[in-house]
Amino acid sequence: MLQETLPSYSLQKETQQSRYCACKHCLSQPNISQWFDSHFNPAIHPLLSKKNVNLSAETLKYWNKLQPYYVPPPFLTVMEKLFQLFPGEEQYMDRGPSRCRSCAVVGNSNNLLGSSYGPQIDDHDFVMRINEAKTAGYEHDVGSRTTHQFIYPESAIDLGSNTSLVLIPFKTRDFEWLISVVTDGSIKATYRRVPARIQFNKKKVLFYNPAFMKYVQERWTKTPKCPSTGILVLVFALHVCDEVSVYGYGADGKGLWKHYWEEVAGTMHLSKHSGNTEYRILEMLHDAGKIKLSKGNISKPK
Repeated sequence: MLQETLPSYSLQKETQQSRYCACKHCLSQPNISQWFDSHFNPAIHPLLSKKNVNLSAETLKYWNKLQPYYVPPPFLTVMEKLFQLFPGEEQYMDRGPSRCRSCAVVGNSNNLLGSSYGPQIDDHDFVMRINEAKTAGYEHDVGSRTTHQFIYPESAIDLGSNTSLVLIPFKTRDFEWLISVVTDGSIKATYRRVPARIQFNKKKVLFYNPAFMKYVQERWTKTPKCPSTGILVLVFALHVCDEVSVYGYGADGKGLWKHYWEEVAGTMHLSKHSGNTEYRILEMLHDAGKIKLSKGNISKPK
């Protein structure tokens, strides 16, 4: 059974080595978990920027397989348009002994209801939410702050001016959609209808790196299925944060994979992803002392 505190052995080993951050627990500290060290590659940056926009042929081949129904325009042509409209600077490359960045990764599981996690979620430096995650009316359980919202066109929502939009591009069309959102609004559909306009701060836009998606699938999930947004965000946090707390992942007490704001009974569709495999990764990260996994109100879900 998982414990809600970090294993004591990690503290003992950390004190015997040079510090990798200013936090009490530095998740990037090596030689604590052989399993973690065999998966974690700090050299790969999760964000696409002007500096690393020239993706390798191997990465482009992998990424283009995620969009077999669509013949995209040349990748660099789209990137040129993109970085004329949005910032493309490197960010979060400041890991070191003087930094302590705490992050809450908040999933959308129904097990959040009745958890009373809101205050502790809001107490983190970064609060990362996924897709259509809602806070209004659920603040006591899920918190009210959002520093980073990870979306793609089919899950896009309006965002506050203090929230960074992090686009997870599963296809070139996703980049084209965001360009359209701030220009002519011409893209109203991908494989289904998407909003032609959304509200967000153009100065706070970040782009998930396709090379990092490949890394997550090949080094972490190790399955033929595309990683879910949930595991993509979690591994992102491992690379830009020093302490990571995870909330709202996994099924509720009835075994349902259901969003906490859904009124009707039903389960999330996980056929495209490997939900059980991904949740096991979270448990192993917790057991290794790399994250704190809070399991929510799994006994009496609403």
